[in-house]
Amino acid sequence: MNQPADLPVIDLRSDTVTRPTPPMLDAMRQAPVGDDVYEEDPTVRALEAESAARFGLDAGLFCPSGTMTNQIAIKAHTEPLSEVICEQTSHIYLWEVGGIAFHSAASVALLPGERGRVTAAQVEAAIRPTDNVHYPTTRLVSLENTHNRGGGACYAWDDLVAISEVACRHGLVRHLDGARVFNALVATGQRSQDYGQVFDSISVCLSKGLGAPVGSVLLGSAAFIKKCRRIRKVMGGGMRQAGFLAAAGLYALEHNVARLADDHRRAARLAAVLAGQPNVAEVLPAETNLVMFRLTNETSVPEYLARLAEHGIRAGGFGGQWVRFVTHLDVDDAMLARVEEAVSQLEVTR
Repeated sequence: MNQPADLPVIDLRSDTVTRPTPPMLDAMRQAPVGDDVYEEDPTVRALEAESAARFGLDAGLFCPSGTMTNQIAIKAHTEPLSEVICEQTSHIYLWEVGGIAFHSAASVALLPGERGRVTAAQVEAAIRPTDNVHYPTTRLVSLENTHNRGGGACYAWDDLVAISEVACRHGLVRHLDGARVFNALVATGQRSQDYGQVFDSISVCLSKGLGAPVGSVLLGSAAFIKKCRRIRKVMGGGMRQAGFLAAAGLYALEHNVARLADDHRRAARLAAVLAGQPNVAEVLPAETNLVMFRLTNETSVPEYLARLAEHGIRAGGFGGQWVRFVTHLDVDDAMLARVEEAVSQLEVTR
């Protein structure tokens, strides 16, 4: 079938595909700006200060992407011959182009997690003995919340505290890849201000569920952010009149956090519909806005995605028989109904 010409495309590939709303564009147009490399952009300064305050940390650094904020943090926290502990499907390891090796010359200790989540006991067991010259020096523990590859899984607060206590006991630094941390906060009811107690640095993405077109903010102590500002510059991340972009982030923080609950509600609806389809073998729990499902071995993933496209629906394969849907602010209930109808009609085999 061909997609009806009058129906908009429903893009479920990622929450990065969102576009600024008219009010967000108005905020961008009206933003006071300056040269951010000279630290003279008032809107950037406001975004950095607001972001840091929300998470109980001292300072922030606005960057073009979450990959940059993660890699700057790792570079600042480590030195060559040190090691980063993270879950084996972490974004910092899988999807940042080998940046830990390229930028930081650091090793990585990979832990097998439960939907991307690791335990304090696993972290403690991965810490290297300091008196053996054959080993790198364990320096950093990095967690991801929500966990992308785990289908938007969230850490329980007690688990974050337990891992933090292990790290502190062994003198390790704690970093959070919080690309979708606001999704985790909305889903769990945790307080963002408490996160500064369990992490030394946090990367917060503005261009996913919050709907800003560009940008992430790296948070930490004033001394840490001062060091990171230099690293950002050498990575090419120094921007000039960046306040036009920062204004979108400020608008998102003010207006687009609570509404993430709508994305979560829609994701749960999709997961329930998918669980009842004969060509779906497994659906991961939809805790937030990511819906990960595994097609049966008899079902062709490319053909399944092509059939969805005929209904005007875009989705992405996620390796093997896995497919991912992501709900976001550009998907409303009417669109969701179209998706539910389409997946109920698909009978695709190899």
